[in-house]
Amino acid sequence: MKKGIIQISPASTNPALTDERPGPYTHRVCGRDDQQGQVAGQYLFDNYSGKNVAIVHDKTAYGKGLADATMAAFEALGGNTALYEAYTAGEKDYSALVSKLKQNNIDALYVGGYHTEAGLMVRQMRDQGMDTQLISGDALVTLEYWAITGDAGQGTLMTFSPDPAKDPANAGLVKKFTDAGITPEGYVLYTYAAIQTWAQAAGAAGSNDSDSVLDSLNSGSFDTVLGSLSFDDKGDVTLPGYVWYVWENGGYDYL
Repeated sequence: MKKGIIQISPASTNPALTDERPGPYTHRVCGRDDQQGQVAGQYLFDNYSGKNVAIVHDKTAYGKGLADATMAAFEALGGNTALYEAYTAGEKDYSALVSKLKQNNIDALYVGGYHTEAGLMVRQMRDQGMDTQLISGDALVTLEYWAITGDAGQGTLMTFSPDPAKDPANAGLVKKFTDAGITPEGYVLYTYAAIQTWAQAAGAAGSNDSDSVLDSLNSGSFDTVLGSLSFDDKGDVTLPGYVWYVWENGGYDYL
């Protein structure tokens, strides 16, 4: 029997990972961008329908995928995207894009991309006197975002799965990380959960043989820092999806 290598991704959110699954060994413990886009699109429709909404992306598989999923959900509900633009990641000056947003009186900017560029955009919007609401996804779940924005990041909204670091049941583990000089932000504890899942599956199988562990993964339920989880037929995790966070005073918390 041909052996495979088990993959349990803590942070691969692109739907193609499991929709175009290369084989039965691929799983993930995080959510999907189409789920995240649905939540973001609904928020934009509920709060900015009839206003000027811009959606931008960094041309990466992650950024464009998330932006497109958000736009599809927003427009399926009846929303209208006033501006849809691509930008180049890694640049330091987004003033041309920001000026275009200002000219189009954009009320809400959705950024499909990473915290570095989103942070520069919100800072440069505030420099131009704009109060446009910046909204983005899970890539903003890092304290580096505030290091870039300073007070300009106040009120930024983002989607992310429920944060296991905020679960009181994980307080002891969080303390171990922080005592070691590690802030367990973003997907750190999702990585921990992926390892917990594999270890429990191997334990249930009584072996680290890939096919034996795979059988356990496909049939079992696993107690992790994310809660009790299992996988569906595509390898997607059966956990709650995405919720809203807001950046305030140098940190982020549930909206």
